[in-house]
Amino acid sequence: MARTDHYNDPNAPKATNIIVAVTAFVQDERGRLLMIRRTDNDLYSIPGGAQDVGETIGHTVIREVKEETGIDVEPVDIIGVYSDPAHVIAYTDGEVRQQFSICFRARPIGGELRTSNESSEVHWVSRGDLDALNIHPSIQLRIKHGFEERSTPYFAM
Repeated sequence: MARTDHYNDPNAPKATNIIVAVTAFVQDERGRLLMIRRTDNDLYSIPGGAQDVGETIGHTVIREVKEETGIDVEPVDIIGVYSDPAHVIAYTDGEVRQQFSICFRARPIGGELRTSNESSEVHWVSRGDLDALNIHPSIQLRIKHGFEERSTPYFAM
């Protein structure tokens, strides 16, 4: 299913729901950032996705990063909560979501890079190489905040 991100677009469709989602800011031992190229909109992004019923938000981070990248992670802290009503996401099935995402800092603990049906590319990207990638402004903001070392403690339950 394809998606279109609308940001500050007066002609964007009206959101019909809000879904809890996560993104993960994951750096390797060299400081490179884990990035994917999304299959639904062809943009580069940090990994993430929607929470499933019955899982904790921390497990959502672990599952989404593993599904999209092959990398096992441990959530460390929260970089920020992003809920801009000017950012809506329209899916080809007719669903239109208002953005609501919690961005976690996560530490890689294993796994091997691989693509999935949600990621056509998976890379560890040096900070200096990020400007060459087509990244949505909402994800650019999370990345900026991640590199600024913003954090709030995360307590797993």
